Amino acid sequence: MTRLTILHETRYDYDRAVGFGLHRLLIRPRDSHSMRVVDASLKVSPPGGIRWLYDALGNCVCLFQPRGEAASLVITSRLVIERFPALLSGVAMDDPHTAVPIVYDREDRTIIAPFMEPATDDADTTLLKWVRGLMARPDEPALDFVLRMNAAIHQFAYQTRVEEGCQSPMRTLSRGGGTCRDFAWLMVEGLRRLGFAARFVTGYVYCPGLDPGAACAAASANLRGAGATHAWCGVFLPGLGWVEFDPTNGLAESPDLIPVAVTRTPAQAAPVSGSVIGDPGCSTLSVKVEVSAFGDFKAVA
Repeated sequence: MTRLTILHETRYDYDRAVGFGLHRLLIRPRDSHSMRVVDASLKVSPPGGIRWLYDALGNCVCLFQPRGEAASLVITSRLVIERFPALLSGVAMDDPHTAVPIVYDREDRTIIAPFMEPATDDADTTLLKWVRGLMARPDEPALDFVLRMNAAIHQFAYQTRVEEGCQSPMRTLSRGGGTCRDFAWLMVEGLRRLGFAARFVTGYVYCPGLDPGAACAAASANLRGAGATHAWCGVFLPGLGWVEFDPTNGLAESPDLIPVAVTRTPAQAAPVSGSVIGDPGCSTLSVKVEVSAFGDFKAVA
């Protein structure tokens, strides 16, 4: 078990005061067998009405309606979570349904069907050819294939990008690089071409290299995506269920991955989305994420 403290602050600054429409926040994980929320707080400025709900995918969503006008909007989430990952080491899968091409149980297929359908076009089959080129043999274990794909994307060049949104899988292939969300989306859409159920996962990554109190800081000093929200891929495998793969860092079911939300496409996964009323002039956005295994919840308040 790993206990982690997470600070996530999103700040918008405007040239002049504006009103605000309803905002949707995807910033709190849902309790499960692999993760427990020990403590949580949400601070917003300006203040407003808050309502929590679960969306159709089971994500924990906060609907926030700021009141009045202001020249800035600040949303600060503080969490203490306990992580219980299901490590893949030592897992042996001998069910023939776990080989490529993958075969899902009929009941499972009814539920996961939306995650098997690609959401992007591949008119010249560039993506399909690339994915097929990663296969060692037609009947190899699905887990082995997904791990190889995860490792192959990890070799791409990691490139930070200020612009919001996600580039297409074909563009990531042609550039040979991208951000964590680009790598996750490439893996999701690539696996869907072969009939896998795959989903886009957003959350945080714990990097001991950025944690001044971590004794093993050097071991994870090169983790990419720390200090901001992170994205990776979830794949449904018979006998294993939903398994997490992070192609940006070459991780699989790692305790350093802290999932917050799962979606069919990246566009549905924005941590903060909403609107302003009036002309804000120029605006700036700053995001700060800190994940630490040391200190208690009050220490970051």
